[in-house]
Amino acid sequence: MENILELQDISHSYHGTDGETQALSHLSLSLKQGDFVSIVGPSGCGKSTLLSIISGLIPPEYGKVILHGSHIGYMLQKDHLLEWRNVYRNIILGLEIQHKITDGTRGNAHGLLEQYGLADFTNAKPSELSGGMRQRVALIRTLILEPDLLLLDEPFSALDYQTRLSVGDDIGQIIRKENKTAILVTHDLAEAISLADRVIVLTERPASVKTIVPISFPAEKNTPLLRRNTPEFNEYFHNIWKELHVDE
Repeated sequence: MENILELQDISHSYHGTDGETQALSHLSLSLKQGDFVSIVGPSGCGKSTLLSIISGLIPPEYGKVILHGSHIGYMLQKDHLLEWRNVYRNIILGLEIQHKITDGTRGNAHGLLEQYGLADFTNAKPSELSGGMRQRVALIRTLILEPDLLLLDEPFSALDYQTRLSVGDDIGQIIRKENKTAILVTHDLAEAISLADRVIVLTERPASVKTIVPISFPAEKNTPLLRRNTPEFNEYFHNIWKELHVDE
């Protein structure tokens, strides 16, 4: 199967009055259709910079980003829902901007609301929703544009722990069901293991790939919440924790 994304020898530095700060150094990785990878690493190592480069928000100084499929969806830490628009009108915002409002896309929007438990809140304002529901709205707003690749930059970090577990389980299963290719950046190692097929561990800044850990669970335990209650989960957590802290 062809790679949907290839990063080839990516390096990037920030330049300011205090000099140069190298964020990424000779970083390479690839994803195929349907892959779900989590990226973890020391704080400040360049994880969000990497997503910005993949999305095209900033160009790499060196190296090449190859995307087979041109459309990227980006979920940020905050949902950025617009209070003056109801749930339905928030979901179709990207379609409006891209001039893609049709009977078909309107029907798809209502179908996704129904499918993911938000049909009763079609006309609600964002302030009337729980934090978890807001994140589901943000995900549907992203999915309705049919991205080839989803970038998730700590999308659950603003939620309390219990809601974070529930929403992570919800959104993880939605992404699997839609067969989307996804990259999750997170500081939460348990979250990374519970959601991904592979966990990519980065080095200290400037970041490069330190190791890639394939993640596999029994089929009957293969949802984000059920994964957390398995012996395999504890083993993955222990091994990846050691990789992150081996130099301390």
